[in-house]
Amino acid sequence: MTEASRGSTAIVVGASATLAFVILRAVVAWGGHEPLAVDVWWHDLMLALTSDVWIVVAWVPAVVGGTVGMIVIGVILIVVLVWRRRRGDAATLAVAMVAVVAIGATMAAVIGRTRPADSLAESVATSFPSGHTAVATTVVVMLGLLLRRRAVWVAGAAWVLLMMWSRTYLQAHWLSDVVAGLLEGVAVATLVWACAESVRARRLARSRRAASFPDEPIESSVNP
Repeated sequence: MTEASRGSTAIVVGASATLAFVILRAVVAWGGHEPLAVDVWWHDLMLALTSDVWIVVAWVPAVVGGTVGMIVIGVILIVVLVWRRRRGDAATLAVAMVAVVAIGATMAAVIGRTRPADSLAESVATSFPSGHTAVATTVVVMLGLLLRRRAVWVAGAAWVLLMMWSRTYLQAHWLSDVVAGLLEGVAVATLVWACAESVRARRLARSRRAASFPDEPIESSVNP
């Protein structure tokens, strides 16, 4: 796949994720921000499967993917990319992480959807979308696009699914909240990456033109 086609695909995926998010947001708003039927079904299923052991397991991604955990992970990833002389990729990852947090936190505060009443984690009314899921998805998709390794995609997908399960198992979010977080993360990561690649491609094109047509000395029209 060429760089141009990868960029086009990323834009299509990002736009599709954005549209899906908007539709899901409209459905939730249409229902008065109350849990959807699928939310209730999944919530009851998680309650039926609750055990002390699995609660401990669920807290692992919840803590690692929390504010402090993601700041630490983000700094480590950025430092590693800079150390490997991939400053552009480091900047792209940083922009994506800041953007997804800013967008998600603003939407959650404005929407103010109530979390499940029996939440074992956070209780403030910032349920939609799931910030943990959005940030995890953004980091995974961005690393997949930057590193282009199948192992990154596979491990990343497993981590995102684990995060989504964790947030609903701890009754911190409804199922539609984590799906919204997934869509937000995909949209932010792909669109930020596509913009960064577009800028990089223009700079490369300019440098190639400059190399092909170097400045030539101007000959004097006056005879000696």
